[in-house]
Amino acid sequence: DLQCAATTVETWMVWNASGVTTKQIFQLDKSYGADGIVVRNDIKTVADLKGKNVASSAPGTSPYFLLAWVLNKNGMSTKDVTVVNLEPDAAAQAFLAGQNDAAVTYEPFISAVRDKADQGHILATTLDYPMVLDTVGCTPDFLKANPDAAKALADSYFDALDLIKKDPQKSYEIMGADVKQSAKEFEDSAKYLKWADKADNKQFFTKDFQDFSKTAGDLLLQMGLIKEAPDVTTLADTSAVAN
Repeated sequence: DLQCAATTVETWMVWNASGVTTKQIFQLDKSYGADGIVVRNDIKTVADLKGKNVASSAPGTSPYFLLAWVLNKNGMSTKDVTVVNLEPDAAAQAFLAGQNDAAVTYEPFISAVRDKADQGHILATTLDYPMVLDTVGCTPDFLKANPDAAKALADSYFDALDLIKKDPQKSYEIMGADVKQSAKEFEDSAKYLKWADKADNKQFFTKDFQDFSKTAGDLLLQMGLIKEAPDVTTLADTSAVAN
């Protein structure tokens, strides 16, 4: 069994609503244009997606939630489009091969469309709709039994952020190797992420977390992915970043 994981805030909500009790302990990052929707050049607005084929991961995933969020903010829903289930890399590849009217994807795949204007353009990203927020969380039993380990996990992340500032080249080499990218390729992708340091974490869990979770919960209910929104006040344990 897993005791800790890293995923998006709304995914934690789905897990909790499904009976998998967890608590988020620190924020990793915020997508800063790394995730988005690419479309054919004749699609100019979100409203133009009505009736179109959109490649996206399945319901319950972050890309699908991004699609639902963007549509919802424009008075639409996933019922207004035809969703073709493809993972972000396959969605981008299919789009560049001339398939589907739109695709939900993320870096580094979204940049492939940036480089091929004849194939399409980027309709919206998380710069326009800031809603992909990654956090680390653990089970309450693990946190209760291992408070020092939880704090060490958070502190290790903040140490990594310090290394990125002090020696970005070495940092990008290490992280790039893990995802089979060169340091330069990883650096280019990382430009579309905003790492969350300790100060960002305090700000996030003080207000942003509650506001976003409430909005996300309402949308998850509309989507039918949860039957009841979990109590937002029970979804986090910030003791690891309190000091």
